[in-house]
Amino acid sequence: MSSTPATVIPTAPVPTDGLVNPERVPIARALVSVYDKTGLLELASALVEAGVEILSTGSTAATIAAAGLPVTPVEEVTGFPECLEGRVKTLHPHVHAGILADRRKPDHLAQIESLGVAPVDLVVVNLYPFTSTVASGAPFDACVEQIDIGGPAMVRAAAKNHPGVAVLTDPQDYDELPAALAEGGFTLAQRRRLAARAYAHTAAYDAAVATWFAQQVEEEAAEDPSAPSALPAYVGAGYERLAALRYGENPHQRAAVYTLLGASGGVAGARQLHGKAMSFNNYTDTDAALRAAYDHGQTVAVAVVKHANPCGIAVSPAGDVAEAHRRAHACDPVSAYGGVIATNATVTAAMARQIAPVFTEVVAAPAFDAEAVEILSAKKNLRLLLVEPPSVEGYEIKPVSGGAVIQEKDAFQAGDADPASWTRVAGPAADPDTLADLAFAWRAVRSVRSNAILLASEGATVGVGMGQVNRVDSCRLAVERANTLGARETGDAAGTAERGAVGGAAAAEVLSDSAPERARGAVAASDAFFPFADGLQVLIDAGVRAVVQPGGSIRDEEVIAAAQAAGVTMYLTGSRHFAH
Repeated sequence: MSSTPATVIPTAPVPTDGLVNPERVPIARALVSVYDKTGLLELASALVEAGVEILSTGSTAATIAAAGLPVTPVEEVTGFPECLEGRVKTLHPHVHAGILADRRKPDHLAQIESLGVAPVDLVVVNLYPFTSTVASGAPFDACVEQIDIGGPAMVRAAAKNHPGVAVLTDPQDYDELPAALAEGGFTLAQRRRLAARAYAHTAAYDAAVATWFAQQVEEEAAEDPSAPSALPAYVGAGYERLAALRYGENPHQRAAVYTLLGASGGVAGARQLHGKAMSFNNYTDTDAALRAAYDHGQTVAVAVVKHANPCGIAVSPAGDVAEAHRRAHACDPVSAYGGVIATNATVTAAMARQIAPVFTEVVAAPAFDAEAVEILSAKKNLRLLLVEPPSVEGYEIKPVSGGAVIQEKDAFQAGDADPASWTRVAGPAADPDTLADLAFAWRAVRSVRSNAILLASEGATVGVGMGQVNRVDSCRLAVERANTLGARETGDAAGTAERGAVGGAAAAEVLSDSAPERARGAVAASDAFFPFADGLQVLIDAGVRAVVQPGGSIRDEEVIAAAQAAGVTMYLTGSRHFAH
């Protein structure tokens, strides 16, 4: 049998001149000017030990000199003193010609020699803390003063001339320097990678400045200073790849996780303590679970989420995170199988023992007891994440074909989560326990995909209807989940064992919590108004005793009349919290 040889496509030789130069560029002269001085002295010591001349500016030069290391102030090179309160230091041909001279071109080298300019082989620069200054609430002029000018110019110049110059903008990259010095300089591949990081750094910086400045313009242009300003004419953000993911929502989609430059907290910056690598869907589900857990402020809360929707949420005013988890899981043990758990409290050993029998993808929390980590680490694939609270500031960006829609992040408005600000429109005034349940339900329904109806009792969800195209179906689904879940769970012993009734010895309690007719006597929250009384009637027929909703329908009177006729208490919040 004969076979056809595979076609071989010849590879062109890589040129050793022109735009591609594979040679290392020795580092003889470095310009160092940093605001963030993390690792500065270690870097300067490595340069001095390798015989590299250090040029520096202002406080950076003073820090190096105070450590007893030789340093040349930049004004000795430029022949011009720093001026205008440091606004002008490095903006000079003796600096930029040394950075931008293309070593591959003899006429460039001849020109800088005739001008008395020495080449710069390494630029180490990071920028003024603009984003943190803005975040601190500093006044306009103070923020403007933190817009760096000379720093970005040097960074961009060095990155452009990466065939001959290396640039470091992040202290995390300093670790690469000693090996590069020992081996005769950075390779071309390294210089290109560092240049790409440098351009990303300045691009994110410029985007932050442009977004902030555009917002200031909108606020100044507002006719009514007390009214919310329009979104800025420009919105920019910089994302840096943290890790490649196996795939996206589906195996044929490439994916990666990115961190938002300048952001803190949230799932993207989580520290993983245990388990296999996070997937795309793990990230999105964990983000939804964190939102649900942290919506309850300082009260200990646990959320169990599957496909970005809560299977259950519960709080423990007494601070018992294990109890909160047990009751959150009890809302829908069937759906909790393979779900994600998040809490705003420390995961205890008691909570860990409840989680262990149940197949769970992720547990996210601000802290874990040592014993809890030991218990959960016995599950090889279970991911344990240490997560700082997610930010509620900034914008949400949703791509649409040809662009994006952008909005401020949703948050509770003007105390709309406080029952004291609500308006009772039907039924008797709620007693304190009922009012507490309504407040819990109103906070919890914000994390449910719309159309959303949530039933709750004693600080825990008992039925959730989500993602339906009409509110009647959401009401029916919430009631069905509340009233049939226990029967489904107890009717399938094998399924119960596989899914893991929480806590082993607590199994009887879980099944008791999941008993039919949980809607009767519960309270309900709707994320938006009832357009007709039909959805409310489903809840009334199921025995719901009180309802909280935004109001605002043209048929509010019809809906309120239905509640009044049934003796059901109804409160209006005046605020809506859709989550599409």
